[in-house]
Amino acid sequence: MALYPNLLRVVVAASALCALSAIALDKPEGRVVLTVSGAVAQANSGANAVFDMKMLEKLPQKTFSTQTPWYPSAVSFTGPLLRDVLAAAGAKGHKITAIALNDYKTEIPFDDAVKFDAIVARLMNDKPMPIREKGPLFIVYPFDTKAELRNEIYYNRSAWQLSGLQVQ
Repeated sequence: MALYPNLLRVVVAASALCALSAIALDKPEGRVVLTVSGAVAQANSGANAVFDMKMLEKLPQKTFSTQTPWYPSAVSFTGPLLRDVLAAAGAKGHKITAIALNDYKTEIPFDDAVKFDAIVARLMNDKPMPIREKGPLFIVYPFDTKAELRNEIYYNRSAWQLSGLQVQ
């Protein structure tokens, strides 16, 4: 397996996706901050999987600091991995359309959720993000971990003011 470290990582991530998708999704008690629609198996509101902030907080959390084109120095982000959010919704597909509060849309290959540790950030520098500061949710890639992530393709996939994920 030493020859295929990325293959091992993909297998482990896929196993985690399967394990999380087997857990029934609770109903939100607070204000819904994220709606996952389309190809979801764990719907909790009609055909959609909806999350309030507490539901996102209950998922395993990841924190990393990274340089971004939007801030002058490295910023710390915390939130669940995008793949864990998708797994909680039982989402499977080949494409994700991330939708922001201002209706900005960007397409993300579903594989990005497995290949990269992109998170649905809910904290920036350990504080909740208000809407005017790219919150309350922000898809962030760990740009400093791989040179391939430091380009316009991945910067454009980093949707801030995230409100929905459509899975196809």
